[in-house]
Amino acid sequence: MATRQKIKRVGLVIKPHAPGVDRVLREIIAFLKAHKIEPLLEKIAAEKIGLKGGEERDRLSESCQALIVLGGDGTLLSIAPQAARAGIPVIGINLGRLGFLTEIPVAEALPVLEAFIQNKNGFISQRSLLEISYGDRQDICLNDVVLNKSALARMIELLIFINGQEVTRLKGDGLILSSPTGSTAYSLSAGGPIVHPGIESIILTPICPHTLSFRPLLIPSTSEIKIKLLTPEEKVYLTIDGQRGETIPRKAAIRVKKSNLFLRLVTSPWRSYYQLVKEKLGWAE
Repeated sequence: MATRQKIKRVGLVIKPHAPGVDRVLREIIAFLKAHKIEPLLEKIAAEKIGLKGGEERDRLSESCQALIVLGGDGTLLSIAPQAARAGIPVIGINLGRLGFLTEIPVAEALPVLEAFIQNKNGFISQRSLLEISYGDRQDICLNDVVLNKSALARMIELLIFINGQEVTRLKGDGLILSSPTGSTAYSLSAGGPIVHPGIESIILTPICPHTLSFRPLLIPSTSEIKIKLLTPEEKVYLTIDGQRGETIPRKAAIRVKKSNLFLRLVTSPWRSYYQLVKEKLGWAE
């Protein structure tokens, strides 16, 4: 594996109301300075510990060699696109609840950072992203794209194509298209499979389908999915990673495929993926 560039500056992103975030933030800043690494705080992180200045969150990756997230999965998802575009690794320290992406507990934060700084690349997991486009809009996501009905709408109807071939019409509350990383998020709650992040694929999971024979579908990551809206009288809402969303224009066509970008996610060297799933889902308890 190629040698990673020397870490000179690390960006810090936080969930401001997470319990103990100010204490952990101060500890990590001290750790980085002791290793002659400049910490670059987003504005809300600087304010949290009484410092002036700070960077806007969406510009942190422009001048850092890595990002540290203190919070939960939602906080990490908010910076995943910019980190992927910049090609820099992300270290997620769990101050939230479940923490599939921010898997590193506070007790392991400094040892993991020490190993990372020493250029031990073996526990950086390369995660595939999805690319979404409709009209003149384009975006990427780490977890999932969700098409669902608005609050007061009846069932929506979607026409689904894979590689140009019509596959099915879905009537129901909506559809989730997820990456392997996103298979343990909304898709799992809707009955989708758990897919190891090393398996290149895209998962289609229906939300409350009217036809019970429509089950979750796992397809190759080389596939391109096109979805046409067939219910012009109903509003359909598109959500990306639970972070960004908007109402889709009537009769719009949405295209989803695997992105050429990857997120470099730092994982714990002391916990395998299977141990993580077992711990987070409470298996064998």
